Amino acid sequence: MGLLEQLPAGSRVCVIRLRSMGDCVLTTPGLSLLKRARPDLEVGVAVEPRFAAIFDGNPAVSKIIEPNWMAIRRWKPKLCLNLHGGSRSFWMTLLSGAKWRAGFAHHYFTFAYNVKIGRAQSILGVRGVVHTAEHLASAFFALGVPISDVPRAQLFVRDKEMNALPVQGRYAVLHPFAATPEKRWPAEKFCELARFLSLWKMEPVILAGAEDDVSAFGSHRVFRGTLSEAKALVSRASLFVGNDSGPAHMAAAFGIRTVVLFGPSKPAIWGPWRTESEIVVGPDGLADVPVSRVVSALERLRSLEEAHA
Repeated sequence: MGLLEQLPAGSRVCVIRLRSMGDCVLTTPGLSLLKRARPDLEVGVAVEPRFAAIFDGNPAVSKIIEPNWMAIRRWKPKLCLNLHGGSRSFWMTLLSGAKWRAGFAHHYFTFAYNVKIGRAQSILGVRGVVHTAEHLASAFFALGVPISDVPRAQLFVRDKEMNALPVQGRYAVLHPFAATPEKRWPAEKFCELARFLSLWKMEPVILAGAEDDVSAFGSHRVFRGTLSEAKALVSRASLFVGNDSGPAHMAAAFGIRTVVLFGPSKPAIWGPWRTESEIVVGPDGLADVPVSRVVSALERLRSLEEAHA
């Protein structure tokens, strides 16, 4: 009998999901599978405030929990599932008060877990690398969710943000930022691409965070806003072009046709999940990737759009 079957009706489950936006987005397929298997459960997600909006409005999530052990303990979960694996999340799991404490067996610290989850490959019965969405979903399969295809990520937008969008008509979202320099395609190439998109009568919109340097994009519309507002912007885009970073996963979750530029990361693990997409890899560095390669990728996506029209 799987652990999921042992949880009493209406039990509370805490899922610990710290750190990056992309990881948060790619956790949502597993959450939707859990909801499908056990709709009676109350699922709380312990997540840092800056990424909490990823889970706003998600019917699979009952509560957003402050990312500390005291808040988790007050939630009184029967099961605490650690999807992060770092030392902070380890202590949160250990002190959660949950009867069952689960995490991957390959985590550095594991003695907090009385339920240890094996590698995704063994759970899914596959060899080689698996996508992050599959890796995270495999934890739910190991707990007793029936194994099935891992669906697209799920994000939801409130009417308030949707109605306040400052952009109308057809537009493309460009995200020229990333956490590290080696993951960034040069700003001047994004500007050249933006001029090309304008020829398609599609307004380029630069998506930027509060601390991003947008000085190179002065002649283009720049959108800064909350994460909830960024979700709304991306959800209505006709195209998305960006570096390998969180907004690319947001675009894929909304089914937006997406081009993602990859430097050192592996597309097989971090590529757009379950959307029509093109991946442009710069094996010798993104600075060497010409604009023509990205334009060609966009042309292929455009032909798909015309074929479906």
